[in-house]
Amino acid sequence: MSDLDFYAHVATRCSVLGAGIGSDPAAWEDAVGPDYLDDPGDGLLRRDYGLVELSFSDVEGRLTCSGISVQVHRLVHDTRVPPALERAYGTFAPRTRFEELRRVVLSLGCTVDPDDVTGTVHRYRVSESGARIFVFADPDPDPYGDGSRDVDGSAIPRAGSVRSLSVSPSWWGL
Repeated sequence: MSDLDFYAHVATRCSVLGAGIGSDPAAWEDAVGPDYLDDPGDGLLRRDYGLVELSFSDVEGRLTCSGISVQVHRLVHDTRVPPALERAYGTFAPRTRFEELRRVVLSLGCTVDPDDVTGTVHRYRVSESGARIFVFADPDPDPYGDGSRDVDGSAIPRAGSVRSLSVSPSWWGL
């Protein structure tokens, strides 16, 4: 298995190592591991595993996952990949080409349709799952607007590279 297989699984199955929307924080820890940063709020929790970021919300007194985000763009900065993902999928490349991911998703019998292709980041939707794939369309030398510059160009987003994948039940009309 490869990093592309992981991204395609998230995009088509909306889960990570068996945990998904509706899973509680303990289920995510069992699946992905104990090495994360929690950022709690009022009835909310953001859990950051580096590559994978989760949102939890209070549903009837119980925190459950309400959003999954895979931050592929962070890998150019040597962001940590959870060991459980490396064991399951191997080494993760610093960049992933959208067309390569699209090919794998199509081979799994799903479709990928443009959702919003204006601006510097284009959004595509996997019709069968509702997952979104965000793709850099314009290689901005200051993509985060913080004034920092990448001298050798290694961290500048490249047109056609996957920025992130997102799963949210609101996209399914739930």
